Amino acid sequence: MSMTEEIATFAGGCFWCMVEPFDEQEGILGIRSGYTGGETENPAYKEVISGDTGHREAVQITFDPELYPYEKLLELFWQQIDPTDDGGQFKDRGSSYRAAIYYHNESQKEQAIQSKTELWESGKFNSPIVTEILPAGPFYEAEEYHQDFYKKNAFRYALYKRGSGREAFKKEYWPEDRSHLRVSLNDMQYHVTQENGTEPPYENEYWDNKEEGLYVDIVSGEPLFTSKAQYDSGCGWPSFTKPVMDASVKERYDLSHKSTRVEVRSREGDSHLGHVFTDGPGPRGLRYCINSAALRFIPKDRLEAEGYGDFLILFK
Repeated sequence: MSMTEEIATFAGGCFWCMVEPFDEQEGILGIRSGYTGGETENPAYKEVISGDTGHREAVQITFDPELYPYEKLLELFWQQIDPTDDGGQFKDRGSSYRAAIYYHNESQKEQAIQSKTELWESGKFNSPIVTEILPAGPFYEAEEYHQDFYKKNAFRYALYKRGSGREAFKKEYWPEDRSHLRVSLNDMQYHVTQENGTEPPYENEYWDNKEEGLYVDIVSGEPLFTSKAQYDSGCGWPSFTKPVMDASVKERYDLSHKSTRVEVRSREGDSHLGHVFTDGPGPRGLRYCINSAALRFIPKDRLEAEGYGDFLILFK
């Protein structure tokens, strides 16, 4: 390990959800999911979640402190958990899912204590901050199928994250600053998804797409529509008879236009997608009129490689 590398270890409930937030940051050199805090050597997943070994699910992060200081890691850690919950995290209950900061040196210990104090003094939470700060011990890597789960099983991960209650909690206590999307999105994508804009008809990428594949949210990557449900409605925007699943999108009344319309937004990313109308074909009579700028298209032959292999069954 070079002089510019350090290790941080955090327990924050299900380790699937503790990889993605850190993995996206510059200066993070590697993340492994695993088990720590117990007495059994090389524990297996089922042993850990039973609570018999004393271990907790955790992530061990290798980082460059010059690019991403430990202080910033702590800030991001607090935003992933419920620090007032001593019985687990969200829907995952039991000792193996309790949150903790495991420090590797005195500097980390002091910074962790200070950050915990500052969180309490901020008044964000009315209940006491109960997350423990503990010395780091042996860390045992979890089974390979747990590593980078959010990449390998994007659809299952999205369903789990939503169902766990973690995302709803984060949105309530840590509302997201979305200004960073100006870097990853072009002007039209940002205007459509973040400012409820509309792109010009017939002058967009997918209005006449004929290739088989899956459409996902340009921001979050969550599955939204398939080419199987796409048809030419003559409106100049991609049109679909239905989403991948009803739960893939959320609908709400849009009162910003002269006539009341029903807006369509992505469930996880909360991106503005377009509108749904009742003049479509099929048994439901719906037309989902969606902006291309809100979508990323994944061809059928790329689904497996990009973690959407579960959807191949829709094209058989």
